[in-house]
Amino acid sequence: MRKLVYLLGLMLVLGSCGKVATPKPYAYYRIATPDTAYVPFESLYPGYPYTFALSCNAVVKTRQEEPYWINIWYPCVDATVHCSYKPVQRNLRELTNDALEFVYRNASFATSIPEREYMHPEAKVYGVLFDLEGNTASSCQFFITDSTRHFFRASVYCNCPPNADSLAPVYEYLRTDIIKMVETFEWKRN
Repeated sequence: MRKLVYLLGLMLVLGSCGKVATPKPYAYYRIATPDTAYVPFESLYPGYPYTFALSCNAVVKTRQEEPYWINIWYPCVDATVHCSYKPVQRNLRELTNDALEFVYRNASFATSIPEREYMHPEAKVYGVLFDLEGNTASSCQFFITDSTRHFFRASVYCNCPPNADSLAPVYEYLRTDIIKMVETFEWKRN
């Protein structure tokens, strides 16, 4: 009986030799983003004082806090663009400072915050787009104004913890849509 136990033990020791297990690094899901087509915002939502090219992959949800505030939700990547609108009533500096404050709240988490100005004088559209690089809650923000009557601000949030490396395809997809939104933005005549 002892010989049998020794023989089984020897076979177990010799049979267990092989590859050494190594820990695998953490991995992230592959995020595939869909192709995008655009429709005019005003064709779906008339009565707003603005319009822009809206992605067909987005769903607009109205907000009750203020008139003309909306959320643009992207179910394919579970991200939301929070949009607010304020009429300018001799308070352009205050509205601009509030928008800048929202951007720079993320400064301690951002590795850099490049700015890009947009000016379309023929449409009276002037704005600044901020790309917040790094592990920030909001990856992209912008504001647009005509400097006399309208002020529009938007910020992009993914509905998950920020991780710039794993969310890079989502950020790039949303940034493309935001740039399209800014470049096609127009104020509607009342």
